[in-house]
Amino acid sequence: MARPSPESPVSSPVSCLTIAGSDSGGGAGIQADLRTFAALGVHGTSAITALTAQNTQGVAAVHSVPTRHLTSEINTVFDDFAIGAVKTGMLGKAQIVRCVARELERRKAPQDSSMFLVVDPVMIATSGARLLSADAVRVLIEKLIPLADVLTPNLPEAEALTGIAIRNARDSDRAAAKLRGFGAKAVLLKGGHGRGREVIDRWFDARGTFEVRNRRLPFDAHGTGCTLSAALTAELAKGRAPRAAARCAIAFVQRALARAYRPGSSELRVLALSAR
Repeated sequence: MARPSPESPVSSPVSCLTIAGSDSGGGAGIQADLRTFAALGVHGTSAITALTAQNTQGVAAVHSVPTRHLTSEINTVFDDFAIGAVKTGMLGKAQIVRCVARELERRKAPQDSSMFLVVDPVMIATSGARLLSADAVRVLIEKLIPLADVLTPNLPEAEALTGIAIRNARDSDRAAAKLRGFGAKAVLLKGGHGRGREVIDRWFDARGTFEVRNRRLPFDAHGTGCTLSAALTAELAKGRAPRAAARCAIAFVQRALARAYRPGSSELRVLALSAR
């Protein structure tokens, strides 16, 4: 096969940025985000907020990146790439949340800015380890969530952010209304932590709400939340409208769950990510 000449135009995919923690076990965090971006045909860039020592059995240690270095990571990416959408994941500490909010606010300030922001308020790991300090929650609510085009909490995160116990659809409505009251344009409330035979993901925006139901699979998986928010980010960057992007992202995660595998010694599974 002939190689293109240096003068031949080469089409480039749209670029996305994930600002999140590194998962040394490869199932969640930056690693899951970049795998998702690649599977969905966008170019992935990253700014790492923390280094975790973890595997399928749990999180052993967390080392936060200095904010000066994190700022340099973010600036360097934006200096060279046309970023269509950004997602945030594990931020960990209040000063990191404040740093990320400051840098993203600068880039979303122009009224004609077309860059989407998906905020995944990662607070607790699958293993139960706390990944967001108590003082960082306040900064998240005050500084970062108001910038979000889509906020993607799971049920425990939504409860922690709002103080509302979510047991049914009415509770979900109340919690989502409060989350949108913080400033997020839309909320995708992830239902994986719910009970029952179905996983119910609910979308809320100014137009109203809809829900997507899928059969609950009989195993625990690692990285589903990261993967869903990364897939949503990729679809938004490619030009899908937010509601359609959410439906595509949920379907992507369901396909990945159907092929999930056990890479470690525990029963926890990791998603198998591919475009189909």
